[in-house]
Amino acid sequence: MPQNRPENPYLFLPELPALTVTSPDITDGGQLPMAQVSGIMGAGGEDCSPELHWSGAPAGTKSFAVTCYDPDAPTASGFWHWAVCDIPASVDHLPRDAGNDLAAGIPEGAVTLSGDAGAARYIGAAPPKGHGPHRYFFVVHAVDVPSLELDPSTRPAILGFMLFTHAIARGMIVATYEQK
Repeated sequence: MPQNRPENPYLFLPELPALTVTSPDITDGGQLPMAQVSGIMGAGGEDCSPELHWSGAPAGTKSFAVTCYDPDAPTASGFWHWAVCDIPASVDHLPRDAGNDLAAGIPEGAVTLSGDAGAARYIGAAPPKGHGPHRYFFVVHAVDVPSLELDPSTRPAILGFMLFTHAIARGMIVATYEQK
């Protein structure tokens, strides 16, 4: 982890009940497979979003949001790789590659926001060579409203701000990747 980065950027937010998040593609504390690394940004991967499953949503959950964030990017604000909101409360998973250009695996009514690479899709890991290992926080947020009323041009930081007041539970898988 690059110096002066928080251990967990979510520790600065209000503590929430935990969702259980699992994936057959990525493991908490493990290294991202090449499928979840970026080809678009030149790291030789496939830009394939991982399959994610979640459970344990509290009463009052009206929708979900899913994000992927790298707090170790060499910027003052980290790097948002993926952000989807307004996932219906009846949904408990996103299939592998749901975050592709067609968003075919994203449920109807959900909104994929443009991440920091400028694309409304999943962009895989692409840390600068030699920058050390980066952490990728794949987070599922239970939300207390059916829609956060954001459009695809909204930046993920605004989604994060909206989740500050509307998230009622959260769970995550944190994986790493490094280009040597």
